[in-house]
Amino acid sequence: MNRITSSILVVVLGLIVGCGTAGKTIIAKSQSERADVFQEIPVTEAIPAGYADLMIRASIKTHVEGYYGEEPKESAHGKETYPFLINIDGQAVLWKVAGKKHELPLNVNGITSRDPEAGSGIKYILEKRVRLAAGTHRVFFGLPEEPYYTEADIAVASGSTNVLEFKPKYWHKHVSTRIPTFFKGINKYDVVLNGSIIR
Repeated sequence: MNRITSSILVVVLGLIVGCGTAGKTIIAKSQSERADVFQEIPVTEAIPAGYADLMIRASIKTHVEGYYGEEPKESAHGKETYPFLINIDGQAVLWKVAGKKHELPLNVNGITSRDPEAGSGIKYILEKRVRLAAGTHRVFFGLPEEPYYTEADIAVASGSTNVLEFKPKYWHKHVSTRIPTFFKGINKYDVVLNGSIIR
């Protein structure tokens, strides 16, 4: 990413995330300090010795555009694309993921659904494959729109294909019911590497 593009990205993210602690961290992590940590791999191909592939998966479901009348028009909630920020060892990328309408019943057989994604909204699913050197890496995952971020250390072996998932956990609809719902937004993400929760 050239310096001009990087500067524009920082300005845009600054407008999105605001000036809170999480927002400042996300803005800082959106700036690449390196460009040699990983490269996106569009198709499966042989992994050279000393390298590993990492499939990065994440998702979020948001309300449709205009659901909350007081929400700023600039919000990405319910819009065509939604931004996901990944920074590995100082190399950053902001992926804008296309959303799709997603509907699940609020009630099943007359009983309130406990599925956190029950209801009508827009779902965004990130799935990218990157190649990086075998060894340990620090992965930063951020949502500029929320703003929210988490970090985790991972280790990948030479020649291996790995899956790093960020699984959303939403806030509860009401404290008394303890039923989470995407309508209340993101509480946190579980970080899962090859099927095991690491954070």
